[in-house]
Amino acid sequence: MLKAFAELSTPLVADACVRLGVGLRAAPAGVGAVVAGHRVAGRVLPVRHYGSVDVFLEAYGAAEPGDVLVVDNGGRVDEACVGDLAVLEARAAGVAALVVWGLHRDTPELVEIGLPVFSYGSLPLGPMRLDEREPQALTEARFGPHLVGARDVVFADADGVLFVPAARLDEVLETAAGIARTERAQAERIRSGDTLRRQTSFDEYLERRAADPSYSFRRHLRRVGGAIEE
Repeated sequence: MLKAFAELSTPLVADACVRLGVGLRAAPAGVGAVVAGHRVAGRVLPVRHYGSVDVFLEAYGAAEPGDVLVVDNGGRVDEACVGDLAVLEARAAGVAALVVWGLHRDTPELVEIGLPVFSYGSLPLGPMRLDEREPQALTEARFGPHLVGARDVVFADADGVLFVPAARLDEVLETAAGIARTERAQAERIRSGDTLRRQTSFDEYLERRAADPSYSFRRHLRRVGGAIEE
């Protein structure tokens, strides 16, 4: 899956979801890689954190190679819920990455381990609580306003984190690749002096809009084969 994502990006995947009518589920802004340049693509392995590492250890028991541990810590910024031991154990279990709705710690050790970790940032404080565990602890994770589980795939890169239903994965990736080809061709033409305004027949769009105020730029792009807003 990471190989299929190698030539794509979360913006391209998001645009493909829009084009296909797949509901957009993006992580809140601010979730980023501990090590710049890391990229993630894999099946969601969901877990909810309640103050103890035991729930992670239990989740690892059901991990399949390439899974991505998606940690629901409620977006808390008063504690770090994952550190070096949790990440080392994830690697030993075949987990490909961790995506955390919350904070991490042990940053130098995580850099050395090398397993991709995405979070809101770092904090030296670990959990000082032990909350009651919910029945969905190992079946669903909240990430911002979204619920995700094993029927979802997670993508993460420098632009953020995105969740896609596994059942729609092939068509989303195929559509994203098509958008990528169109945009790359457009970019090369701009570099060669063929402006985006000329490529999209922008003057014609302005004329049509003047005659018909309901004529939108997205409608125009569909007519001329553009992909920059689809």
